[in-house]
Amino acid sequence: MTRTPSWSPPADSGIEVKFVETSGLTFEVAEAGARSGGSDHLALMLHGFPELHYSWRHQMALLAQKGYRVWAPNLRGYGASDRPEGVRNYALDHLTQDVADLIDASGASKVTLFAHDWGAIIAWLFAILKKRPIERLVIMNVPHPMPARREIRKWRQLKKSWYIFFFQLPWLPEAFLGRKGGDAVGDLIANTSCNPQRFGPEERRIYSDASRRPGARKAMVNYYRALLRHDDTVDPGDFTVDVPTLMVWGEEDVAIDIHCTHGTQEWVPNLTLKRLPGVSHWVQQDAPDQVNAILDEWLPPA
Repeated sequence: MTRTPSWSPPADSGIEVKFVETSGLTFEVAEAGARSGGSDHLALMLHGFPELHYSWRHQMALLAQKGYRVWAPNLRGYGASDRPEGVRNYALDHLTQDVADLIDASGASKVTLFAHDWGAIIAWLFAILKKRPIERLVIMNVPHPMPARREIRKWRQLKKSWYIFFFQLPWLPEAFLGRKGGDAVGDLIANTSCNPQRFGPEERRIYSDASRRPGARKAMVNYYRALLRHDDTVDPGDFTVDVPTLMVWGEEDVAIDIHCTHGTQEWVPNLTLKRLPGVSHWVQQDAPDQVNAILDEWLPPA
């Protein structure tokens, strides 16, 4: 099977795109840093909806400079990664197992997990379930599951979560994302950013082109459908995260209220929270210099 990558990094970026076969699926992975395999420290970066590994482009060079081997996969259903059919294939038992399978395929001896948006939903559960050992956890603009459960019962968050319920409908969400010949996906990100100049025609095109691939929009929406229809596929136990955790939060998030950060330390004892005023949900792309400075200070060398 011939696969066309969803992004071709600039030759001088230090980033290459490759395909990684796991025990279950094949993933399109953007890679930077040490590529020797074996006993190294993997920075595994999970993107959100409706994004790609491309969303981490500003952070990958920094992490490579700090000595990490960086893998930013396109999650199942995205870009040129495998795209299983059916809502059930996008439930959290499969999504957390994908992370474990990628770690196993990397051969890395240590792992730090980075995640934003839907990637962060997966990463929180992965850390809670302890499916594989991780050194540290970095979360961007998605709350821990317990504060999320608390806040979704309140109007201030419920009104922002309207799209989750809209996405339960058949075919209509896919049509919504396919507006303007598929350009709606790139526009959605740019139009909800605080710094839309960072999402020019090229950035929008990369995201929109990926959404135009056959079955891509349905796969994206199936994450949300599975979240409500198959919410019992993992057992989080006491919901505790026992590794050092950094939360970076753009305060101008149109989808998630800042109150969702409150009380996180009850389940994450070793927590560092960095709030960025005037920054949107797309935090690591909206304010890459600020985010990179936070990462550089908080993360030890690999």
